Amino acid sequence: MNRSSFDLEEFARSGFHLRTHLLEYLHLASDELDSYLSSGLKDMAALHPGGFSADQLTGFYESKVGTAHILELAAWHLGSVEYILDTLKLQKMFAHGKVLDFGGGIGTHAIAAASLPKVEHVCFVDLNPQNREFVQLRANKLGLSEMISIHRDLDSTGEDKFDTIICLDVLEHLPNPSKQLVIFLERMTKSSVAL
Repeated sequence: MNRSSFDLEEFARSGFHLRTHLLEYLHLASDELDSYLSSGLKDMAALHPGGFSADQLTGFYESKVGTAHILELAAWHLGSVEYILDTLKLQKMFAHGKVLDFGGGIGTHAIAAASLPKVEHVCFVDLNPQNREFVQLRANKLGLSEMISIHRDLDSTGEDKFDTIICLDVLEHLPNPSKQLVIFLERMTKSSVAL
């Protein structure tokens, strides 16, 4: 996959080769992966205690969830293709310039954005170190490693402003979503787009 080959049908067919990447990253046989994916959403829900403070949230995503989060997100993306396709259509219409994918999970939106001709660079941000490793593997495999940089937090991106901010299915997990929206606003220009 490269910058000129992104199309929505590719995601619908393979989730940008998600199964292949999972098998390689997790060192699993295909039937093992199927078993994990079928229980991924349940397993993650059992881990998540809810009602986090900011410190608890960081600790949960950095050290507790591990690869369970990758499997949960993969199960959700593969089982919610129409919803994900709708979000990718929005990206295809609006993403441009320097892109922030905040709380990017398994990298679907970062990969899609990096493939768009109007996008200069994508900063993928996620607290979970396994998510970051997995997205780096995916970017390498898809030939997009020059377009995507991987970061633990917003400050480590080295960017003051973004032309596009992508933050999907993340805010509801934060202890203070309004505060995060203000931080995003400070990183936007008048021509920036937030999805």
